[in-house]
Amino acid sequence: MSLPDAPPVVATDLPLPVFTRGKVRDVYDLGELLLIVATDRLSAFDHVLPTPVPGKGRILTRLSAFWFARTRAIVQNHLITTDTRQMSLPPAAREHASLLEGRAMLVRRANRIDVECVVRGYLTGSGWLEYCRDGAICGVRLPAGLVEGARLPHPIFTPATKAAAGHDQNIAFDEVARLVGGALAERLRNLSLAFYLHAAAHAEGCGLVLADTKFEFGMARGASGDELLLIDEALTPDSSRYWDAAEYAAGHLASFDKQIVRDYLTRTGWNRESPAPALPPEVVESTRLRYLETYRRLTGEEIA
Repeated sequence: MSLPDAPPVVATDLPLPVFTRGKVRDVYDLGELLLIVATDRLSAFDHVLPTPVPGKGRILTRLSAFWFARTRAIVQNHLITTDTRQMSLPPAAREHASLLEGRAMLVRRANRIDVECVVRGYLTGSGWLEYCRDGAICGVRLPAGLVEGARLPHPIFTPATKAAAGHDQNIAFDEVARLVGGALAERLRNLSLAFYLHAAAHAEGCGLVLADTKFEFGMARGASGDELLLIDEALTPDSSRYWDAAEYAAGHLASFDKQIVRDYLTRTGWNRESPAPALPPEVVESTRLRYLETYRRLTGEEIA
C-alpha cells in the first residue's frame, strides 16, 4: 500500500487560464469545462500548512471519483472524467500529462452555491464545542448529557457559510433559506442527508465510522434549464471525519482523516494565525498512511 516515490506536488502552474486556486486544488478555465488538479497541499484550521503530504492529491481524486460514481442515483455531479487520455487539453498542457495523471478531474462548470452542506452523525469537532455551549448545533436542539463522540439520535444538517477567506461560520437552516430560497435550502438539506446515510452505511461495512462530512453544490446550465450538481470533492478524508469502527466500539476515537494533524497543531500551542507551523516527518507519514488506509477500506483497492 504505497504511492510512487516522487516529490510532493505543491503547485501545478499549467499553461492554462487560472480559474481559482483553493487551499488544496488548482482549478483551470477551459471554457464550458474546468480542470481541477488536486495538489499535495494540506490545510487545517482554514490555513494551508507549509508541509505537503506526498501523494495526497491522487488519493483525494481517486476517492472522490469512487464516491461520485456511487452517488449519481441520488443526484448528478460535475465529474466528466479523471482519465487524462480522454481530456481535450491544449498541446501545451498535454506536455504536463505525467503531473496530471491520477490527480486531475475534468468537470462541468457550475455556479457554486455558497453554503457548506455539513451533515453530522456523531458529536465531535466544532459541533461538540457548540453543543457544550448551547446544547444545540446550528439551532438543532440535541438531548442533554451527550458525551464527545456520541452517536446522535439521527444525522443532522448543520450548514455553514462558504467563506472566500477566513473561517466558515455555522448558520441555522433558516439562514440558508434566506440566502438561497426555501425550496433550494430544503433540497440541499435532503440531498446532503441522503448522501450521508448512503456513505455511512457503506463505511460501516468497511470498518469505518463516518462521523461527519461536508458537501458543496452548484448550478449548471443543462438542456432543460439549470441543474443542481454535487461539485468539488466527495467524502474524502479532507472533507470528512472517519473513525475506526472497532476502536469506536471500544470507546476510542481513532481517526482516519487529518485529525492527527489537528491534534499535533493543537499540542504546539499554535494560535491559528499565519504563519502555520511546519509538520514533522512522523506526522506527515502517519497522515499519508491514514489516507491510504481510508482509501483501501472504502474502495477495496490499493494505490500502487
